[in-house]
Amino acid sequence: MLGRITAAVATVLVATAAPAIADDPVDVPDGATITIDGRGHGHGRGMSQVGADHAAEAGQDYEAILETYYPGTALGRAGGSVRVWISRSTSDAVQVASRPGLTARKVGTGTTWKLTKAKPRATQWRIVASGAASVLEYRQRGWHRFRKVGGQLELTASGKPVQLLLGGGATATYRGALRSVPFQGRRLTVNVVPLEAYLRGVVPSEITASTWHPQAQRAQAVASRSYAVAERAEGGTYYDLDDSTRYQSYLGVDREHPASDAAVRATQGRVLTFGEAPASTEFTASNGGWTVTGDAPYLLAQEDPWDDDTWGSVTFTDAELERHWPSIGDLESIEITSRDGHGQWGGRVLSVTLTGAAGTKTVTGSGFYGELGLQSAWLSLKVG
Repeated sequence: MLGRITAAVATVLVATAAPAIADDPVDVPDGATITIDGRGHGHGRGMSQVGADHAAEAGQDYEAILETYYPGTALGRAGGSVRVWISRSTSDAVQVASRPGLTARKVGTGTTWKLTKAKPRATQWRIVASGAASVLEYRQRGWHRFRKVGGQLELTASGKPVQLLLGGGATATYRGALRSVPFQGRRLTVNVVPLEAYLRGVVPSEITASTWHPQAQRAQAVASRSYAVAERAEGGTYYDLDDSTRYQSYLGVDREHPASDAAVRATQGRVLTFGEAPASTEFTASNGGWTVTGDAPYLLAQEDPWDDDTWGSVTFTDAELERHWPSIGDLESIEITSRDGHGQWGGRVLSVTLTGAAGTKTVTGSGFYGELGLQSAWLSLKVG
């Protein structure tokens, strides 16, 4: 594999113990403005999606891209299904539109009911809670009870997509089964979906499938598949992942695209492993030129020859910063007290101290950029 990597990649600099760097304190007079410039977008760990696309445009294939961002991993295979909590559904009920082939199944048993055959005039079906039991209801000039069963129920349509009603007129369509799961006194909607079908809804939700290079999309497919399998291996009681960027974005059938479908097919079942375990392949929108050390040996801090993304300038008044950290009172100075030592300005901010007339507040770099709605912790600031 190393033989296929270009000289630019072969000269990547790995920095495992860069010294922490501090900036000088900056005074903030009353009425001042604070201008912040930055690089990258996101946490910076693992594969840069921007970098992967640039690498593919430069002739790198997806295996070389993955080796660059996850050194020391190997390609393996995985299949099966994943359980995805559909956090966009805020209702305790799992409510779907009726469609041909719609079937209810009692989880853990072979008991099923063919719903469109039983109630062909029903327009919607839903699963609602009744204590630990589940009640299946149908809509036909109002709601009517169909069955009450002990345990969990799920709705499926013989491999065809099912439309979930999210509330407020919004809908979302998913492959696999939609299950009602008890969780901390409420019910969650969980999509139990084959891994490859899940990837069809993830890859185009994470990148722009219509414009990204096919090799970059293949790299994203393998990284997303590996990440899902690693999360599944953690063995969550109720679900493996959710559909948000807390894990990886998943928008189901509504976001599927022919180009990303092709990338999923071309890499079918392929995952990255480390030792005997699936690799937790974190990725980020952009690292700005350096990756960030993660919790695994293959998530290294290293210079990235493919990513030089910047996000320009954002300006705040001193009063705006005081509103974000009111305990300090009138802001008097800002000091970036430590950086990771990698790249421009001394690298990403690890901690910031804000000093005011009423006190001092020290926050992490991620806390600082998150509170201000910035794109990353790799930033510099000046007062004017």
